[in-house]
Amino acid sequence: MAMVIALVVIVVASLLFHLVSPWWLTPLASNWGRMDHTLMITLVITGFFFVVINVFLAYSILKFRHRAGNAAPMDRHSGHRAGYQPENKKLEKWLIIATSIGIIGLLAPGLFVYADYVKAPHDAQVLEIVGQQWQWRFRFPGPSGKLGLTNVALINGGNPFGIDPKDPAGQDNVIINSGEVHLPLGKPIKVLLRSNDVLHDFFVPPFRARMNIVPGMVTTFWFTPTKAGRYEAMCAQLCGVGHANMRGYVVVEDEATFKAWLKAQPTFAASLTPATPSAPSTTSSPAAAGTAAAPDLAAQGKALSQSKGCVACHSVDGSAGVGPTWKGLYGKTETMADGSTALVDEAYLKSFIREPAARTVKGFAPIMPKIEMSDAELDALVAYIQTYGSPLNKKQ
Repeated sequence: MAMVIALVVIVVASLLFHLVSPWWLTPLASNWGRMDHTLMITLVITGFFFVVINVFLAYSILKFRHRAGNAAPMDRHSGHRAGYQPENKKLEKWLIIATSIGIIGLLAPGLFVYADYVKAPHDAQVLEIVGQQWQWRFRFPGPSGKLGLTNVALINGGNPFGIDPKDPAGQDNVIINSGEVHLPLGKPIKVLLRSNDVLHDFFVPPFRARMNIVPGMVTTFWFTPTKAGRYEAMCAQLCGVGHANMRGYVVVEDEATFKAWLKAQPTFAASLTPATPSAPSTTSSPAAAGTAAAPDLAAQGKALSQSKGCVACHSVDGSAGVGPTWKGLYGKTETMADGSTALVDEAYLKSFIREPAARTVKGFAPIMPKIEMSDAELDALVAYIQTYGSPLNKKQ
């Protein structure tokens, strides 16, 4: 009897939770109300079978429970004789029909919704996203309206998308190397997704929009932002030890603000042009200029450590992590797994970041991925790490 009561309570509590709880009433930031309808169909169908099966179990337990005084002579242990029925074709037929209808009801709406989900309108704004442990990069077509051709052989620190420099269509492509991207309000967005290493998944929860990013292929989906705001994006596929820190932001704003932001971003052609050193100031000494430049370089390095996922493995407060802490790292003598030692200076840090598999620090697993960086990015990151060295180490 206790089991019957427990089953009835579970069924009633589950129904009340889904009817009273407002979880499914959360306002969306995109146009995918049809997805909610599909989820509701799934919930209704599975909920129906959940109630029917559990009520049937409760009924069976109550109906066929043990009763004293009806023991059969051939079963002295339980007092009942089980009815043996090797097959019941009529029952099997109805079970096949019922489950087939249920499966069709679950799959058919999703197929129609998914077909629309990957077929973007012709006037959609194109956005390409590249995932790499543990960072996001973004690319927009320029005034030409076309994305340049890419080749995996061309991917490097200065060209993370592998854009072909010989393709004219790629010269005006807008490159966003930070973890924040802006989108226009009320305009459909066609998203193209690629991975430079392992399986990822670009997911913005308030948009109800996500898609797996599979190495070696381009996946796609589209959505229309209908609510301005700043939304967090994340990776929804376990992609390594830094997975939890593979985050970014999507800012939805009016179209005029978006265009102004987009115009201020660098193009691929600009990234191919070497930066021209500015002339030294005549009103300040070189020492003063160097002092002013150092904090700026370290600030850039701090931003890089976050956008490239370094903070997922390396702490700055001395706490234990997957990789060595950066507190007091610069200037110390590090012991390798093979027993050798090395002074952690600028050359050591740059070589280790460039080729993390070349050596292994004692006490840590060799799991650091190779992260492509330009020389300028590498200088900034090392400058930031250096700020956490002890004062004594910095003098060495």
